Amino acid sequence: MGSQPDYTHPPQQVSFDGFLFDMDGTIIDSTPAIVKHWHKIGNEIGVPAETILKTSHGRRSVDVLKILAPEKANWEYVCRLEGEIPILYGDDATEIPGARCLLDALIEKSSPWAIVTSGTKPLVTGWLNVLKLAKPEHLVTAESVENGKPDPTCYIMGLEKLGLTDKAADVLVLEDSPAGIRAGKAAGCKVIGLVTSHTVEQVVEAGPDWVVKDLDSVKVIAAEGGKTTLEISNALRV
Repeated sequence: MGSQPDYTHPPQQVSFDGFLFDMDGTIIDSTPAIVKHWHKIGNEIGVPAETILKTSHGRRSVDVLKILAPEKANWEYVCRLEGEIPILYGDDATEIPGARCLLDALIEKSSPWAIVTSGTKPLVTGWLNVLKLAKPEHLVTAESVENGKPDPTCYIMGLEKLGLTDKAADVLVLEDSPAGIRAGKAAGCKVIGLVTSHTVEQVVEAGPDWVVKDLDSVKVIAAEGGKTTLEISNALRV
């Protein structure tokens, strides 16, 4: 692939019945806030934040804590802490380029979509409120499933919420983490991988159908007969 990824694939038009979005790294980038959060938690549990941050992205906090501090791996603790993140560090999150436009366009076309995230409900709703982003009718969060990504249960649940269980191949998952990409593929969906939080090599290795820098490369161009057509431009040539 070389040191300079080649994002010059000609535009492609692809139609889908529904869309399942990851949150952090896909709709927003809250990395500075999450780093501060894990530094705070690391001090509490006696584990260096750098150790936590090596494996925490795209994984549920409760799963991280099961390994590092099992006594704190409960939903009451995790939800309380994650609910504080947008309040304490609200200025430390930004939108992923193109995310707001894409969500607004899907809503305008009445296209089915949901958020499927490793974050808790207090965390997700907090960030959506702070950034004044569109709120989905359907939401699958960390508390919704027994096992987090790369287990596909969360995306299977997302398909159920959209009423598209039998049409997984016609649903697009939008993800940034290798664990999330693998979860989407294991659920039978098409997956677009964003190079926003991991290296392009890590994203490609996870096996998405398309790889783009961010959501500026994904535009809604039409909606008819229950299908929404996207144009995917400047994707990676592999």
